Amino acid sequence: MQLSDNRKGILLAVLAAVLYAVSSPLSKLLLRYMGSVMMAGFLYLGAGVGMIFVALGSKFRHTAMTAQPFTVRQWPYILAMILLDITAPVLLLAGLNLTTAENVSLLNNFEIVATAVIALLLFKEKISARLWTGIIFVVISCAVLSVESFTAFRFSYGSVFVLLACVCWGVENNCTRRLSDNDPLQVVILKGIFSGSGSLAIALALSQSVSAVWAVFAVMAVGLVAYGLSIFFYVNAQRYIGASRTSAYYAVSPFVGVVLSFILFRQIPQWTFFIALALMGTGAWLCGSDKPVFACRNKSDDGQKS
Repeated sequence: MQLSDNRKGILLAVLAAVLYAVSSPLSKLLLRYMGSVMMAGFLYLGAGVGMIFVALGSKFRHTAMTAQPFTVRQWPYILAMILLDITAPVLLLAGLNLTTAENVSLLNNFEIVATAVIALLLFKEKISARLWTGIIFVVISCAVLSVESFTAFRFSYGSVFVLLACVCWGVENNCTRRLSDNDPLQVVILKGIFSGSGSLAIALALSQSVSAVWAVFAVMAVGLVAYGLSIFFYVNAQRYIGASRTSAYYAVSPFVGVVLSFILFRQIPQWTFFIALALMGTGAWLCGSDKPVFACRNKSDDGQKS
């Protein structure tokens, strides 16, 4: 039985989310072996290099998908995508250094908010009342996670860095949406090679180094799975259900990440975390169960009218 476009999009978005979930807990473990900017570079390089081999394998098996070639009008989106993909992981890993992996996993859901609001303001995607309600729950949950002390109302710097990373990825998701009719493999390779090289150049300028060579290969393997394959499925999902809804279904990722963090670090979070978890779960369910409200496969949405 053939899946409908809507179901294909949902399946691809959830698969992308599960693969990305390994990133926060495993990156937290590997950060002791290299600086955060250098790690960001190797994560994206792992994605880019790995997907080159996937592309070669597809070509060898004659299974490469037909897709639109990149156009001159798309280059601003490509450049913005690369620059944002340099900035966002650096901010995320900086936040990971300052707060717990399970907090970072949940805060990653703020990307839903950023993606949806930017899709509305800049690209005129419609947002239903249900999705707005889900977004409100996600925002409240992020606020709870970001407050370090309710008595003194001190905000966690780590949480602020993670939220800034989510804003960058929210903008980047909408730029990537403009490329969703192109070959997803090419999109991921562009992201990986150029964003990774940019981050590595910055890391070397900051004199960051690696304390164990094996960690480079471990980080690149995480990058292939959590960034390469995950982004590949994410871009494919956007073809079917658009930027806001793909980001909404992607919301399962933090909950998988939380479970992995508990297993790896065996730390019991503060009571506020469980309140935030309930709020985030409600928000993610509302966002994920939202109905499509626009024809997301219409090429005119992407500014590609001939």
